[in-house]
Amino acid sequence: MPLSGSGETPAAPPLPVTFPVPDPAGPATRRRGEPAERPAVPDRGATDERQLVFFGAETGEPGVADLAGLLAGPGEVHRMGGTARLTVVVDAAWRVHVLVAELGRRGVRASWEPTGDRRYAVRTAYTRTIVPLAAAWLRGPTQHPPPGFQLDGRRLRLWLAAAGVTETPDFVLRLGGTDPGRWAAVGAALSAVGLSGDLLGPETGGPAYRIAGRRRVLRLAELVGEHPEAAPPGTWPTRA
Repeated sequence: MPLSGSGETPAAPPLPVTFPVPDPAGPATRRRGEPAERPAVPDRGATDERQLVFFGAETGEPGVADLAGLLAGPGEVHRMGGTARLTVVVDAAWRVHVLVAELGRRGVRASWEPTGDRRYAVRTAYTRTIVPLAAAWLRGPTQHPPPGFQLDGRRLRLWLAAAGVTETPDFVLRLGGTDPGRWAAVGAALSAVGLSGDLLGPETGGPAYRIAGRRRVLRLAELVGEHPEAAPPGTWPTRA
């Protein structure tokens, strides 16, 4: 595949078939500040009871820095000259749809290809846009969260889309790498946003963090925001 420092790539292949098939036109565009449609509720003399959550995915504008959420999970970043690329391997077609859309919202073009083991590799182009992220996370060939690494709703949304697994009533967020220090730094960032999790080692199906308990799962749902259209039922935490 031709590569250039500008991040230009050939036209991306069609997205893999998934269920439910997303509407190619996407959701209706709303003007900034306009509320989403929701069922009518009795007038309680107050504004909508569902308020934006501090640090939630629905607060602030999406940006390239949000891709750190993929690196908290199984994502990998690589440098080439003055450019960098991020790659994450996912286990379901719906994840490809969600990630390509989320990356596009951040102005980052992505492509994908099947890996031959019923998984899919989602990759950005090599681009200068991702160089600051690579510089923060890479120490030579080693990938590690930078000092003071933090998670928020937008970063968690990308991580969940790439590697979040429902194990009712809990959610499991899969990690990458083999360095316990890397996992510990991510775990500290989870704790800082109220999502203290149990670390599962490779011998128990990990590496991953299990977010257990109704309170923490509700907190996860608040942070990551609305269920993506492409995600099948039961794959995303709900606020109910």
